[in-house]
Amino acid sequence: MQPVAAAEAWDLPAIETAPALGEWLAVKPDELDWFADLKAPRYSAEHYHYRILPKGRGAVRLIEAPKLRLKELQRRILTGILERVPIHSAAHGFVKGRSVGTFVAAHTGERVVLRMDLEDFFPSIPGVRIQALFRTMGYPEAVADLLGGICTNAAPVALWSGHQPPRETRDLYVRPHLPQGSPSSPALANLCAYRVDCRLSGLAKSAGAGYTRYADDLAFSGGHEFDKCVERFSIHAAAILMEEGFVVNHRKTRVMHQGVRQYLAGLAVNQGANVIRPDFDRLKAILTNCVRLGAASQNRENHPRFREHLHGRVAFVESVNAEKGKRLRAIFDRIQWN
Repeated sequence: MQPVAAAEAWDLPAIETAPALGEWLAVKPDELDWFADLKAPRYSAEHYHYRILPKGRGAVRLIEAPKLRLKELQRRILTGILERVPIHSAAHGFVKGRSVGTFVAAHTGERVVLRMDLEDFFPSIPGVRIQALFRTMGYPEAVADLLGGICTNAAPVALWSGHQPPRETRDLYVRPHLPQGSPSSPALANLCAYRVDCRLSGLAKSAGAGYTRYADDLAFSGGHEFDKCVERFSIHAAAILMEEGFVVNHRKTRVMHQGVRQYLAGLAVNQGANVIRPDFDRLKAILTNCVRLGAASQNRENHPRFREHLHGRVAFVESVNAEKGKRLRAIFDRIQWN
């Protein structure tokens, strides 16, 4: 183990050889190679369930859910290694003790809010970057490569039969990348974004602004000083993101002044975090129709677990606005589930 200086205090398990890694994960050597699947072409695709979701404008999102045994190994890596590594204070997504509420809290009541969005956040992080991260923690190359292999995937080309995503999107998924749907991916994504969080925090501070990030949603806000340079600032921020291997979805970049509705992650932040009124009214109408017409009539997107889906949306409102959440909860409790 030869960690970088900052990693010496992270209290990570010492795993110096491939057999030691197999013992730590409680798998046999041949199983370890099978799950890591470092040979080219990769065959780790058989360890995942796939679901392609359309995003509009021809774009797609691929959900890659690991099968049970691989998921257990990824959770072991998450709890035994990744959760011991500190992340940047600006990161609020998938972090214990932080939430959408803490993500937007720094931007309420500000003169101007800048919102930016990253394209293909998880698949844009390649497998080699994950292996390099484990080497930074101090793991020898053989161990780091196996850990990275277990936590990444290369989707089969045949998966895209019948779909026509942009070629650059397909190319991201067929190379080894961070799969969206793996329990270890959110923590790995936050750790890989540590450097960009440092750079964007420094840039924001120099412009008199604050910065937070929730997965692929980036938010900056400030007063008069930031207002004067916000357009130029967004160009500098996009350049930093590009240098760090991320791509900005410029169609979703928004500069929002106090005179218009400022919203982040589905919440209005002008005077304090609150649920956007049209979203609240839409959810209330869905719940009411579930009571009147039956839940199946409102499941237009065929959610396999529609009850849990609605429960999560109600819980989100409750976490932001207790009074509005209470009203939705009363309607939800009246739904008859078959």
